[in-house]
Amino acid sequence: MVERVGGTPVIELKTPAELETMRAAGRVVAETLAAVHSRAEAGTSLRELDELARSVISDAGAKPSFLNYHPSWAPMPYPGCLCTSVNDAVVHGIPNDYHLTDGDLLSVDCGASIDGLHGDAAISFVVGTADPADHELIECAERALAAGVQAAQVGARLGDIAHAIGSIGRTAGYGLMAAYGGHGIGREMHEAPFVPNEGQPGRGLRLRPGLVLALEPMFLAGGRDEYRTGDDGWTQRTADGSRAAHVEHTVAVTEDGPVVLTRR
Repeated sequence: MVERVGGTPVIELKTPAELETMRAAGRVVAETLAAVHSRAEAGTSLRELDELARSVISDAGAKPSFLNYHPSWAPMPYPGCLCTSVNDAVVHGIPNDYHLTDGDLLSVDCGASIDGLHGDAAISFVVGTADPADHELIECAERALAAGVQAAQVGARLGDIAHAIGSIGRTAGYGLMAAYGGHGIGREMHEAPFVPNEGQPGRGLRLRPGLVLALEPMFLAGGRDEYRTGDDGWTQRTADGSRAAHVEHTVAVTEDGPVVLTRR
């Protein structure tokens, strides 16, 4: 899940003990996404996937981060444990009674918390038979995420991460959403700083050990940056109806290099 972060940022650095708890929460997120990916096939409803996620998270002794989350810009609390965004939906798709069909491009975003500390990650994949263009879009987003993670080094700046992500998407000809990107994460699911998916290297906040960021490239296949809010007030869709991919990991900045906390 993505939120615009404004105002004067307060940056929280996590202790080693807090990072271990966040790693545990991240594993729950990773296991949930794996279970959802395995279940997602033609004929499966988005609501079924959300119910599965709720069960996996609960059985692990964690809490869903998204359920009933209500940022100031949203018209209502979020009603699901997952964000399930299909085809032209970029992010924040509400899990409903839509049944997946062969060839759908599905992005699934999941958050979970343990002892009040959150993990957040997202995957994109094609259900059944894939159009090669969809595979290219997803693969590009995954490469951009890997580049963003690699840029999250002690002493680097936020602009280095933004540039690493954005340059890959722009080179491939994809559109970006300027108002949406990654974010700090910890005791709150969305903390400062906001991490744009495009920027200038060498600019912005200097990265310090203990900073934890959720990095999440969102690429729009049509090449345009325009998007619109769906009728539900949550779902963000490409303005031209083209498909989109969204991937995400929670990453800790450490003296030993970036550590992804949302791997299985």
